Amino acid sequence: MPDYQILFLDIDGTILRPDHSIEASTKIAITEMKRKGIEVVLATGRPLHELQELATELEVNSFISYNGSYAVYNGQEVFKKHIDSTVIENYIAIASQHHHDLILYSSTENILVNPKSRKTHDFLKHFLFTKNKPFTNNDVNEIFSATLITNHHGEREHYPTDNGVILSPINVDGMSHSFDLLVADINKGIAVKAMLKALNIPAKSAIAFGDGLNDKEMLALVGEGVAMGNSNPGLFQYANFTTTDVYHSGIYNGLKQLGLLPS
Repeated sequence: MPDYQILFLDIDGTILRPDHSIEASTKIAITEMKRKGIEVVLATGRPLHELQELATELEVNSFISYNGSYAVYNGQEVFKKHIDSTVIENYIAIASQHHHDLILYSSTENILVNPKSRKTHDFLKHFLFTKNKPFTNNDVNEIFSATLITNHHGEREHYPTDNGVILSPINVDGMSHSFDLLVADINKGIAVKAMLKALNIPAKSAIAFGDGLNDKEMLALVGEGVAMGNSNPGLFQYANFTTTDVYHSGIYNGLKQLGLLPS
């Protein structure tokens, strides 16, 4: 069996079910990996400042957040990349023109361009985001990522993506018209690579689980990329194999298939 040293886990649709609950088998699996000396890293599109409750529950202290724009290993910064402020200003102008919503993510807060919007509040409620503040003109700097909430899926075409950013659909039920605004060429895979280099761990010794298209680079990079059974269909081609879904012990069963957990 390969010498696995580190495990990267997506959160939504991988650790967390849509109702934000975590299967007991997932907690057991994470505890057992740590007992075996395998590093566990949460790798998510969520902002770092919204991970503390989950991190405490799972006793995990290392993170890749904002879909790869910021990585921290046991409190030590490993990688970071901000979105250019002029891009943020342009997106705010377009969103205002089309009555769309934007939520900007700094290292400490969720910054609400339309703080009174129902769509914004529904999004924050769905993901249980609480560290929120209204937007000011000073907030365009040091933004790691953002959420664009349109009225219909096709309205993403109003936004340019030849300016150093991409729009990635959010793979969550009821969020088909919402998109992650990310730094182009920065993804979870880039951050995973930076963390592996910092820890001197070869990619073949890494495992990653995910369910969304924002996980594809991460799954393709590591030695064992595992797609959840509930994954976006486009993700399966990047994985070594598919496990069961987030409702049926997907993480536990995937690690069992790798020989790291008992049947």
